[in-house]
Amino acid sequence: MNVLLRPLNSSDLEYLAPIEEQADKLFLELFRPEHWDSAPTGADRVAEGGFIIVAEHQSGRLVGFVHVLEHFGIAHLEQLSVLPDFGRRGIGGRLVGAAEQAAKDRGYSELTLRTYADVPWNAQFYRGLGFEEEEPDTEFHKHLVVVEKRMGLDEFGRRIQMHVILRS
Repeated sequence: MNVLLRPLNSSDLEYLAPIEEQADKLFLELFRPEHWDSAPTGADRVAEGGFIIVAEHQSGRLVGFVHVLEHFGIAHLEQLSVLPDFGRRGIGGRLVGAAEQAAKDRGYSELTLRTYADVPWNAQFYRGLGFEEEEPDTEFHKHLVVVEKRMGLDEFGRRIQMHVILRS
């Protein structure tokens, strides 16, 4: 499949939230929550900082993205979303690989993320890409645990932190 990975540009902003909301439908079907927060707008994602890489289909349609936060020496994969119609085609793995390379190019030695331990397309997927489970040991990561609890994410399953060492 011809999909180009490239940095986000301003004309892409309006597509990020719809991509994430479509991808979240998999969680909604699995968890059946009473309430699920809407995805942040593209402008809100950009305001969080870090960098965003998009996956653009040969038709020109955006089909996925990865958002990596940068916080005091930490590169953290905040969000990976691929449209369900384009799932299981390697796009998510390619986006993670691009995020790893971009983080390495920016001087980071590892990339972290938080995810569901027992959702097949979460921790298992990341393990297949070389990520390993670790305990949150920085203030940034401990704060993410608190935010996840406040959002109620832990009601749907065990949340874990994972990381991968970015080798040269």
